[in-house]
Amino acid sequence: MSGPRKLHVKSFGCQMNVYDSHRMADTLASEGYVETPTLEDADLIILNTCNIRERAVDKVYSELGRMRDHKQEAARVGRSVKIAVAGCVAQAEGEEILRRASGVDVVVGSQNYHRLPEMLVRAERGERLVDTEFPKEDKFDRLAAPRRDAIRARGASAFVTVQEGCDKFCTFCVVPYTRGIEVSRPVEKIAAEVANLAAAGVREISLIGQNVNAYHGFDEQDRPAKLAQLLHRIAAVPGIARLRYTTSHPCDVDDTLIEAHRDIPKLAPHLHLPVQSGSDRILAAMKRRHTRSDYLAIVARLRAAKPGIAFTSDFIVGFPGESEEDFGDTLALAEEAGLVGAYCFSYSPRPGTPAAEMDNQIPEDVKAQRLQILQAAIARRMTAFNTQCQGRTFEVLLEKHGRMPGQLGGRSPYLQPVQVQAPPEMLGEMAVIKITGIGPNSLFGELAGAARVPELAAAGG
Repeated sequence: MSGPRKLHVKSFGCQMNVYDSHRMADTLASEGYVETPTLEDADLIILNTCNIRERAVDKVYSELGRMRDHKQEAARVGRSVKIAVAGCVAQAEGEEILRRASGVDVVVGSQNYHRLPEMLVRAERGERLVDTEFPKEDKFDRLAAPRRDAIRARGASAFVTVQEGCDKFCTFCVVPYTRGIEVSRPVEKIAAEVANLAAAGVREISLIGQNVNAYHGFDEQDRPAKLAQLLHRIAAVPGIARLRYTTSHPCDVDDTLIEAHRDIPKLAPHLHLPVQSGSDRILAAMKRRHTRSDYLAIVARLRAAKPGIAFTSDFIVGFPGESEEDFGDTLALAEEAGLVGAYCFSYSPRPGTPAAEMDNQIPEDVKAQRLQILQAAIARRMTAFNTQCQGRTFEVLLEKHGRMPGQLGGRSPYLQPVQVQAPPEMLGEMAVIKITGIGPNSLFGELAGAARVPELAAAGG
């Protein structure tokens, strides 16, 4: 084969899958692979999968069918194409993927992708491989660090995984079975990764984990550290202008985290805090370990500590046994909590979870109707919040070219898309934007100045 081997990675699901895909690409770059955005050009295709929703699993097998056809077409002209399935579907289904999808060469679980290079060597010899055992070694210690050019190509914001797995075992969720128990990375290893990103031009960091505020790593002196301590450490990295974290569990919002929202200016005034239901009866059936009043109390405490903070959430409608009264409690909670947005889903039974075996499963048409009502209510709240932003001034990280000529796009501190007329050399900079217009999907603004990031001079950036 002449020239470098080409890699195409397609991700489904959460931000952690995006991060994992980047780390797989970084590791395979050290093995001679070059990323391509085009599947047809690829010598290796990795499908990084999500198992949270039933339709997502179906979509994976549909994608694998198309990839098999591409692989066969390539073989007819003498090209060898390998297909790997990674992530949570790989972890959950393992050998079943090889049985159902004949074109797949490698199945690698969510904790094992550091082993991809050696697995691919064996695949080149004709083996079909599955590795979904939870390893003893820390995968992060064996992954190649991203190159500066790769970091720059991904933009001025980045995800950094700090915690994986979950010990909560909510009755609807597959995460503890596909990602394992809660494991946290050491503070200084995370800080070193963030410093490398900042040196290459990253200005905004989102710390991510399945249950990120359950973070329980160790600092450089081997002392236990919570998420609040990690946030303080990352805020001190030269070049970082803004911090976020997701996704959180209400039960792990402690006093130190609330104080971090008060004390760290770089911490965005927005928190995604999933509640799932507004009904105490359904929350108990979900094994969420908190009540609606617990949730509302946390929101109130955070608002007191950080005036102006905005909240978004997750909801599941149509959980087994959900009555109209229970659903009404959910609608009411969205109002009482003052949510400005939410991801809303109808309940989807996941094999192996307790909720899938519960009685009183809700008919699909009822779930669809409730979902539509909740989404409409959330949309009204989002529109009202966006309207309140008219005339306000925000610091916006300009991350990409906009939809119209001369536009750059970024996100407000509240994660709203913002479009502004700005020179292309401002791409990657934090700018002060005055909001002058509200669209259905974006805010529009005008330049009001440049936001100085004091650490850049010290960092030499």
